[in-house]
Amino acid sequence: MVWLDQIAELLASGIELVMLAILTIGTLRAVRAVAGHVVRSEALAGKVREIWLHYAGWIVLGLDLALAADLIRTVIEPGWEDIGQLAAIGAIRTALAWFLAKDIAEWRDAPVAKAGQ
Repeated sequence: MVWLDQIAELLASGIELVMLAILTIGTLRAVRAVAGHVVRSEALAGKVREIWLHYAGWIVLGLDLALAADLIRTVIEPGWEDIGQLAAIGAIRTALAWFLAKDIAEWRDAPVAKAGQ
């Protein structure tokens, strides 16, 4: 079963690499959006919500992938310490993703305040 451990580790590392790429892409897109408004001297007030919603989606996806990688690492002959660590990490990441997804839904459904109101 050593080969199964190696495959699981390789798969988990690959998922973490994808997670890093997703977080990097999301961050670069958010920074580019903000910088574009600053360079064009446009007001950010109306676009902050849109930029944040887009960026939050990338972060939620990254958190889900991180949890998947942790699950794969723990599934092969886990010890009680491994299970405890996974439970703590999973609870934290799941809570973060849930609250972030809730914020995204609230922001998406809330009416946008117009300038001068």
